[in-house]
Amino acid sequence: MKDLFQSNSPLVMGILNTTPDSFSDGGSYVRKDIALRRIETMIGEGVDIIDVGGESTRPGAQAVSESEELDRVIPIVEVVVASGIPVSVDTSKARVMREAISAGATMINDVRALQEEGALDAVAASDEALVCLMHMQGQPRSMQHNPQYDDVVTDVKEFLLERVAACQEQGIESDRICLDPGFGFGKTLQHNCELMKHLDSFKELNLPLLVGVSRKTMIGNILDVDVNNRVNGSVVAAMYALTKGANIVRVHDVKPTVEAVKLFCAFEQGK
Repeated sequence: MKDLFQSNSPLVMGILNTTPDSFSDGGSYVRKDIALRRIETMIGEGVDIIDVGGESTRPGAQAVSESEELDRVIPIVEVVVASGIPVSVDTSKARVMREAISAGATMINDVRALQEEGALDAVAASDEALVCLMHMQGQPRSMQHNPQYDDVVTDVKEFLLERVAACQEQGIESDRICLDPGFGFGKTLQHNCELMKHLDSFKELNLPLLVGVSRKTMIGNILDVDVNNRVNGSVVAAMYALTKGANIVRVHDVKPTVEAVKLFCAFEQGK
């Protein structure tokens, strides 16, 4: 599993939300047969990791029960694992983490950075499961209500370093950890742009960097386009993140992103 973070090339993480209320594709993959076709499509398009989520974390999203999230996520995890593609599970619940890891999940992708009760223990109990620690100010239902920082880059870095330390104290080694600044999670457009401008400064933390900006409001605000017309902006944002040192880009639109990453790598390597 740890080899995933040792890749010499940027990785494309494809998003698969099994929720009825996610901001972009909510309701699209609730039915298992449709979700399975989407998995097959992403694999054909060259996805490196599939990130499965069973609870929306969009602004204003409502909480989902543990049992409902498990019902949505675990069957899909089992299918992705059987395909041979690494699977990440987007969750903050300890039980979902444990059962996802037991089902073969490679990584836990937690917007709350393992702060919920039992979450640290759930990941630490595995010798190999990877984890992505994300920064979020506030909670999904209220995070966009006037977020404020002394210095957004410094504040986000300090938070992530604190969470890395908490993981290490629990026995989760640094080679199992990657970091996500949390674009759009308790941040204004200015905060997001400032973070992107200084994204390369996060490399001094010496951990892989995951960036998720796909179809987000920040792109819509800059380009003045709705959520269904943000593919171009999402790909450009992902490529800009790569120039700033991102290792993994989390996206809805796998094919155009994979193609852009191939061009990026060819130009970077001069071949």
